[in-house]
Amino acid sequence: MPENRVPRRRRFLVCEPRHFAVQYAINPWMSTGRPVDVIRALDQWQALVDAYRAHGHTVDTVAPVPGLPDMVFAANCAVVVEGRVFGSRFHAPERRGESVAYEAWFKTEGFEVQHPEAVCEGEGDLVPAGRWILAGTGFRTTPEAHREAQEFFGVPVISLTLVDPYFYHLDTALFVLDEENVAYYPGAFSPGSREVLERLYPDAVIATREDAMAFGLNSVSDGRNVFIAPGAGELADRLSDRGYVPVPVDLSEFHKAGGGIKCCTQEIRETRS
Repeated sequence: MPENRVPRRRRFLVCEPRHFAVQYAINPWMSTGRPVDVIRALDQWQALVDAYRAHGHTVDTVAPVPGLPDMVFAANCAVVVEGRVFGSRFHAPERRGESVAYEAWFKTEGFEVQHPEAVCEGEGDLVPAGRWILAGTGFRTTPEAHREAQEFFGVPVISLTLVDPYFYHLDTALFVLDEENVAYYPGAFSPGSREVLERLYPDAVIATREDAMAFGLNSVSDGRNVFIAPGAGELADRLSDRGYVPVPVDLSEFHKAGGGIKCCTQEIRETRS
């Protein structure tokens, strides 16, 4: 029988995709020849915000800035643990202005922000998971940033190496279900990193490449409800079998830039998750 899962209310930070576009190509999903339907993107983004609020979560917004088309991907701006904010230093020059805008928002809200010395792309690669932080490297965030984050938060950071360019951030290959478990696609990781995940999470929900390519692992869980891409049907079934409740939200317009539900969602953790 599936377990009785208990949701926990979350506080999320998002950014309206008013200026969303694919104006450059910095990952395999992006092509400047694929125009973005901004009206459709706005509708999809609003549906995500509405779904979060309908499930009892708080949603804050940061104002979008012209000339920063990827600012909608709020997860990349920082990682927040127990009210402490570790900011971002983007790998791509085109995105570096986003750090300034997000850090200004956090400071206005009364948070202290640590700006990293090394390349670090926020929750894209630093994923708080109960007792530790899972940290991706290989394409964007560097191992030096992992060490910085551990020193800043005083939380063990576990480095994982990504090897498939389609899963260039950890949050495209893995997401946290609750304090004890995760879902992930093994093929996105190096052999050693797969062994680490197998040891840490022997009961993990394993995704197929098809579901991963449908952005099924770029999901957000509140411990019970999993906000997930509709195209990841097999993964949704596996989650249901474990007692989670899939909440399909279509963010397919954002796939053109290599993003999805989690990419658009920064979690503000004011107590340890």
